[in-house]
Amino acid sequence: MEFNLDILATCGVVILARVVDVSLGTLRVLFVVHGRRGVALVLGFTEVLVWVFAVAQVLTNLSHPLVAVSYALGFALGNFLGMTVERWFAIGEQAVRIFTRQRGAVAAGLREQGWRVTEFEGAGRDGPVFLLFVQAPRRDVPRTIERARQLDPNCYYVVDDVRAVSTILRAGAGGATRGLLVRK
Repeated sequence: MEFNLDILATCGVVILARVVDVSLGTLRVLFVVHGRRGVALVLGFTEVLVWVFAVAQVLTNLSHPLVAVSYALGFALGNFLGMTVERWFAIGEQAVRIFTRQRGAVAAGLREQGWRVTEFEGAGRDGPVFLLFVQAPRRDVPRTIERARQLDPNCYYVVDDVRAVSTILRAGAGGATRGLLVRK
């Protein structure tokens, strides 16, 4: 079992190939979940093509265990990179449910920032609560939560992914589109 520059280069290529194919796989799943079939098709084709190349390198070099270790390392790094890239894309819509005891204050503050807010009254363990429902692009959700926490530091929130919407919402008065799903 002799190591040389060719084997080290093969290890580097295998790591890179696995990082690429696993990252593409992570993104492909994201696009499948959001119903983007065309993008998922292209990503899936490319992912498997790169994977076949990586596996071929490992099978060709079975006498060098470092190549197999490189395959595993590339897989792990690909998962990490894929998850990181997925956060950057922040594709999709999310529903933010905010529970507060402050009637109207949090909703009004969010509306001042351009969010569409739907309010519900409820009964909690310790008395009345108000549930605010805000649908927002995923990349805007942290700002929505930050604003709600500024208005009520004791509010509780839950964030859910939105898979389907029954109607298309358009910009309201003043052209505000924050928190709206606009599809063409």
